[in-house]
Amino acid sequence: MKKLLWFGLVMLFLAPVSARAQSAFDGTWKVDLKTAKFPEKPSVEVLQNGMYRCETCVPPINVKADGQDHKIASDDPCSEILSVNVIDNRTIELTTKENGKITGTTKETVSPDGNTETVEGTYTCNGKGEPIKFEGESTRVAKGPAGSHAISGSWRTTKMSGAENALVFTLKVAGNTLSSSDRVGESFTANFDGAYTPVKGDPSHTMMSVKREGKNTLVETTKLKAKVVDIGRMTVAPDGKTMTIVSTQPQQGTTESWVAEKQ
Repeated sequence: MKKLLWFGLVMLFLAPVSARAQSAFDGTWKVDLKTAKFPEKPSVEVLQNGMYRCETCVPPINVKADGQDHKIASDDPCSEILSVNVIDNRTIELTTKENGKITGTTKETVSPDGNTETVEGTYTCNGKGEPIKFEGESTRVAKGPAGSHAISGSWRTTKMSGAENALVFTLKVAGNTLSSSDRVGESFTANFDGAYTPVKGDPSHTMMSVKREGKNTLVETTKLKAKVVDIGRMTVAPDGKTMTIVSTQPQQGTTESWVAEKQ
């Protein structure tokens, strides 16, 4: 995924034609979150009688909301431990851990009218262990059970911002191989034969496969513990300046998309 460099005019003309043809994917790209189209399917969570449930999480989560660490069923080693702390009647904070180390925190706050939820989070489970900070906003689709906490119900994400250090990535196509890297220390090199290869630097130990669909489209499939967790279709526009990324999560049954701009 690194931009092709030509070492002098002589080397350029000595190279075979196939090597000189730069792929439309080559270069550094940055996702523009303002172009995001979030899943239509809402997320569902309930906090009631001292218990927190995430019904649309895969696998579902059901733990005590007592601020203590609880082991949960998770394919991701970065989120095997979860604590849920009730701050007040409109706010909760969720903290994930791995081996006693905090890997992420998410604060959810519901507006006084109960119709909007704001989210502030920090995630450090990446190649460099850098904090990735983000903010988001969701709109209520359905209310939770009677007597439950304000965060209970169905929510649809409408806005997302931040995470600047996680939005930039570099691609390089060489023959039948794609190389990819990002700014948080994760990378992979895969052939276009659909075979899976490990993502270097990823604490979650994901595996990636790549296939081509025509000249300007790539399909990246991500596995976590032998389960497909994401299928990303990346299509470069005819002018080569933008790339549309459509991401599908088969286990959740959700799809979202963004546009990335060549830097």
